[in-house]
Amino acid sequence: MSQRTVRLVTTPPPPREHSPGMANRPLIAPGHWADFDPFLVLMEDWMREPGGFPDHPHRGIETVTFVLDGELHHADNRGNSGVLTSDDVQWMTAGRGIIHAELPNEGHHSHTLQLWLNLRSSRKMVESGYQDLLATSTRAVEDDRARIRLISGELEGLASSTLNHTPVQYLDLRLGGDLVLPVPAGHNGFVLVLDGDVQVGPDRAPATSGQVVWLDFPPAGATGTSSLQLRTSAPARVLVVSGEPIREQVVAYGPFVMNTEAEIVQAYQDFHSGKFGGPTPAALAGSRS
Repeated sequence: MSQRTVRLVTTPPPPREHSPGMANRPLIAPGHWADFDPFLVLMEDWMREPGGFPDHPHRGIETVTFVLDGELHHADNRGNSGVLTSDDVQWMTAGRGIIHAELPNEGHHSHTLQLWLNLRSSRKMVESGYQDLLATSTRAVEDDRARIRLISGELEGLASSTLNHTPVQYLDLRLGGDLVLPVPAGHNGFVLVLDGDVQVGPDRAPATSGQVVWLDFPPAGATGTSSLQLRTSAPARVLVVSGEPIREQVVAYGPFVMNTEAEIVQAYQDFHSGKFGGPTPAALAGSRS
């Protein structure tokens, strides 16, 4: 079994408050489409009233929202709505087009991570959908070295119930010691340190809270399983996320990610002509509870 090595470690900028009740920072910055494929953007957001993300559209991607702390109220214009709390995850398929909102639940703050995941050209216009992956029902593997929560993909014969358009293994690890983790050999992936200090790979690349460690990019056609070494001398928490590269052209503008400029123009025309549907009544501040 081949070992995964480290090709890049990035350090995020400090959080920036850009409007009342809203601060964020990019953990994975946009624009590195080929290097980070199939991952597009990863933002860390802090929200409190009156902050949040009111009605806005998406097309051509999936968004994976991880609630680190607090309560997040979500709603879309398909009639879905709910409240996510600490360690809950929402996997939203924007597909052909959706309008949704994400707001701190009334009287609460919200601290979240949101990952944008690309869809291949043949899947960009699929029907939209939500999957709420609650912490209380997520499958996990545990021993004296780690507790591993399986948000997406498979691990040691255990499969998550998450439905994927792009194959992704998404793991939430609470480490208590050194660990060798199986990772699909054909996946591009990263380790995000949420808390503590870890060393990654055979060269023991050091990383601390907030840093993103990118694994070596897989060659085309790679199959089977590779191994990832994680070392820590004290309790730590990391996310290990990997996905199958799509290897297609990416054209992104605002909330839309497609393959050509013409498809971006069409997305805006469809949105402004009402083809995404109407607004999100459940996202109005008066309806939150």
